[in-house]
Amino acid sequence: MAGLKSLVLVALVGSAQGIKMASGSTMARANPIRRVVTMLQKIQQKVEKEGEEQTELHEKFMCQCKSQTAEYTQSISDGGAKVESLAAGLETAIGQKSQLESDLKGHKSDREAAKQALADAQALREKEAAAYAGVKAESEANIAAMTKAVAAIEKGGASGGQAFLQTDAAQRLRNLAASTQEKIGDVLSFLSNEDESEGSGEITGILKQLGDEMKKDLADATKVEETAIQGYNELTAAKQAEVTTLTSAIEDKITRVGESGLNIEDIKADSKDTAEKLVDDKKFLANLKKECAKKEVDWAAISKERKAELLAIADTITMLNSDEALELFKKTLPSAASSFMQVTATSAALQKRALDTLRLAMHKGSVKVDLIALALHGRAGDFTKVLGMIDEMVSVLKGEQGDDDEKKEYCNKEIDSSEDKIKGFELDVKDASAAINDAKETVATLEKEMAALVISLQSLDIAVTASTAQRQKENSAFKDLRASNTAAMDLIEMAKKRLNKFYNPKLALLQKEEANSVIVMMDELVAELEKETTVAETDEKDAQADYETFMADSKSNRAENSKILEDKTAAKADAEGAYETHTDNMGVAQKKLRGSSDQLGVLHADCDWLLSNFDSRKEARNDEIDNLGKAKAVLSGADA
Repeated sequence: MAGLKSLVLVALVGSAQGIKMASGSTMARANPIRRVVTMLQKIQQKVEKEGEEQTELHEKFMCQCKSQTAEYTQSISDGGAKVESLAAGLETAIGQKSQLESDLKGHKSDREAAKQALADAQALREKEAAAYAGVKAESEANIAAMTKAVAAIEKGGASGGQAFLQTDAAQRLRNLAASTQEKIGDVLSFLSNEDESEGSGEITGILKQLGDEMKKDLADATKVEETAIQGYNELTAAKQAEVTTLTSAIEDKITRVGESGLNIEDIKADSKDTAEKLVDDKKFLANLKKECAKKEVDWAAISKERKAELLAIADTITMLNSDEALELFKKTLPSAASSFMQVTATSAALQKRALDTLRLAMHKGSVKVDLIALALHGRAGDFTKVLGMIDEMVSVLKGEQGDDDEKKEYCNKEIDSSEDKIKGFELDVKDASAAINDAKETVATLEKEMAALVISLQSLDIAVTASTAQRQKENSAFKDLRASNTAAMDLIEMAKKRLNKFYNPKLALLQKEEANSVIVMMDELVAELEKETTVAETDEKDAQADYETFMADSKSNRAENSKILEDKTAAKADAEGAYETHTDNMGVAQKKLRGSSDQLGVLHADCDWLLSNFDSRKEARNDEIDNLGKAKAVLSGADA
């Protein structure tokens, strides 16, 4: 603006010089008023062009203000909604975690109860099985004794009965009859050999009836045992299924509790980041609105001043081009004989020197109508007002230069700061991208390792099931062998007793030696059976110990692998959480990067023109101030 003042001074001094030229050929030269009008028209064109350029820059700046304001307003709205959503999500996640922990405690308690039920059922089953085995053995022995008694009595009548009374079966019947309260009188008399009557048929009937009742009782006991076994197997299967289901539920709940914990931490971190970003966005939006409002006010002032300046120039041109002005300046042109030309010759020379100096300062500026009026109407060489205007213009130029210096410093500082932020956010995006890739690789590796662990656990369960079945089969075979050998040895012992009772010392020596040989053979057979039983017991004990060792190792291995699987599941959840966190971080960094880039764009739109023209503007102002100083010195000399 101050440059225009210098141009007006040029026009002023030029017109004064033309008016007061002490020469006879003054009227033949170009009209000085026309020169002033031409210069004002050039000034008018420059002001209009500058206005168009500044208007374009201002419109771009305000467009960016509008878009940035809308974007950050939306971001703040979204951020506020997200904060509320995250708070609600955090409360829900905490509640879910608490519920999962409660469920987990319940599952563990239920599983322990199921295991205890299995143990109790097994103990009861073993007790019932032992009781049944005793009943069965006793019943079978009694039934066998009954059968032998009946067969002996029916075969030999009284003599057969007398022979049977000498057997162990008869003794078993005596014991049985002694413990029986019904229908035992005749049987006891018969077995005691006190009744020598011919009532063997009645005894046979009683024995058959007792035998049938014993068989029925044994069959009932067997049925009860089978029912108990079936119930035990069903209960065992149900409880084992329940334990398996609860174990799976426990593992699932442990995993979900860990995931819930990670989710809670992620929500807390996201809430913190969102809240911080919301504060930054609000601060930036407030500064943006303040800066945009200031630009609007400044632009309104600049536009108003420009309009006033253009109006002043137009009015001046109109005024100088009017017929009245032309007529007035014709009258002011002196004649060749005028003594005034001689008086003002020295002043005109000084004015010419000032004009030559001021022509070096041809920059844009504003117009002072009163200065132009002074030039148009002044007739004396008094330049006091002009000198005051020069001082004012110098002060304005220095103030403008100070404003440019401050804005340059501000622009450089803010642009450097924005560029540093952009570099930092670009690095954050790069780091987040690398972290995302690492998290993906970690999840993939953990999934492979977890799959291998699951297969290993499944194989271990299959091996445990097969080993248990084999152990049960071996144990059953051992029990059968031991029972068979025990029964065989009991039978041999009964036979030995029978032989010893029959072959008494009164018999012939030969017969006794033959009997002894048979007994020796029986003893050898018993020894072999005992040896076989001892070997079987040792094998059973070793097999059971191996089985228990295997089961203990399997349990330890399963627990260890399950713990590893649990840890890897938690690690996978951590890696997945890290992946989501890094993804969110990259999104935040990208958004901040865009915001900083937009802010840098706003700064460039506001600062680039000043920064690119700063040196030339400064140099021009310095030259203008220097030339104005020289012009003032010249005019001051003229005034003196």
